Amino acid sequence: MRTMWDEEFEVVIIGSGFAGLAAAIEARKYCDKVVVFEKMPVPGGNSSICGGIFSAAGTPLQAENGIEDSPALMLADMLASGQRFNYPELARMVAERSTETLLWTIEELDVKYQPSLSWVGGHSVPRSYNTWNASGSGIVKPMLAKCRELNIPVRLKSCLANFVDDGNNAIEGVEIREEYIFPKSESGTPKRIRATRAVVLASGGFSQDKEFRAIQNPRLTEDIESTNHQGATAESLISAIRAGATPVQLSNIQLGPWASRDEEGFGVGSLFSMLAGFPYGIIIDVSTGNRFVNEQSDRKLLVDSMLNLGTESIAIVDQKGVAYATTLDQCLKRGVVRKFDSIEELAASNHVPLMPLVNTIKSYNSSIEKGEDRFGKWIHKGLEPIQYPPYYSIRLLPKIHHCMGGIRINTLAQVIGIDTRRPIGRFYAAGEITGGIHGASRLGGNAVPECILFGRIAGANAAREPLRSGHPLSQE
Repeated sequence: MRTMWDEEFEVVIIGSGFAGLAAAIEARKYCDKVVVFEKMPVPGGNSSICGGIFSAAGTPLQAENGIEDSPALMLADMLASGQRFNYPELARMVAERSTETLLWTIEELDVKYQPSLSWVGGHSVPRSYNTWNASGSGIVKPMLAKCRELNIPVRLKSCLANFVDDGNNAIEGVEIREEYIFPKSESGTPKRIRATRAVVLASGGFSQDKEFRAIQNPRLTEDIESTNHQGATAESLISAIRAGATPVQLSNIQLGPWASRDEEGFGVGSLFSMLAGFPYGIIIDVSTGNRFVNEQSDRKLLVDSMLNLGTESIAIVDQKGVAYATTLDQCLKRGVVRKFDSIEELAASNHVPLMPLVNTIKSYNSSIEKGEDRFGKWIHKGLEPIQYPPYYSIRLLPKIHHCMGGIRINTLAQVIGIDTRRPIGRFYAAGEITGGIHGASRLGGNAVPECILFGRIAGANAAREPLRSGHPLSQE
């Protein structure tokens, strides 16, 4: 005698980041019994520790500032950065529904954003909102509050072990390990959870799974740091593949060029680089004092250029440019960013040859005056010469940041089977666990609209699946 199912819900969601919580909130509009399982002891995953940058096209802030933008331009930027490895129908949805998704966070969740836009590398125009606290937690916390309001349980320390199929190309439930202790794979108590409508997988990427990521991309050795939380590992992806999901583009793993070598993970320096150092300053090779790249390039181009140097690089910005750095005080307090009264002092402290650096800055300032940069950086009206002390520098170190690959979904967020090339019944997925949307490289701030959009789609469609009959909780 054994219990066939230990518990039963209408919609079962794996993962408590942007995608999983959006799925839960949306599913609850159509059915009563929704549950979220999270393997870690705290909710939110990478969504809670990201920089809270939300890129969208045709937004109210753009209109207020006279910025012309469109979903078509955003899609073109996505395809260019992704080197057209993107699945265009999925990328198009992110671009076309980005503002709708942004407004959902404001109107339904009461998320607060700062009153100015950022211009993140690879985007043609400023289109990135920033949460009030410069963190993804500014979105996750309102999502969790909404789940509490809707009586959606978020069960922590509950790790996915396997999917359970119904023998007819559909997922009927999941096996989890309750009271799981990361990373002990055999910890916790096994339980079988039935989904009477559908399962949504939203468990994120695998950037911290050093062995698995090196199998996909041998260049990503275990000594390369990651910006992700420790639980960003591959077991949910492996379970999905075992259940018949189609893996796509797993070797497309992005490194963030803006991270600091003076702190672990994403930290506070990453936002400093993204919002101030790169758009309003310059990146130089410390061994020569020379620029070597367009600082506003997409992430892949920046990382490739930095790695090809074979030496250390730093970003430099002056007092005017640093005004855009939302995490400056924290960076200075932690020693991630250093402040100098003069370029001479900055050069000496960073072991940069002085005269080449002085000449580099002169050349860059001349480019701004002429309106044309030799590396292709767009000289817009808000860009000023680097000449206003004090000056600031950050030591850069590319770190593994995002997995563009994952499992294949369609525009309904249905998981596509590897054998049939058709949707697996009652199986949905959203967020970083999915692949193909961003192609070879994701643009900054595009993960938030993608995760929330497809999370909402997955949750709504899962909750509208017909209710299963039979197989009540029972002894066999």
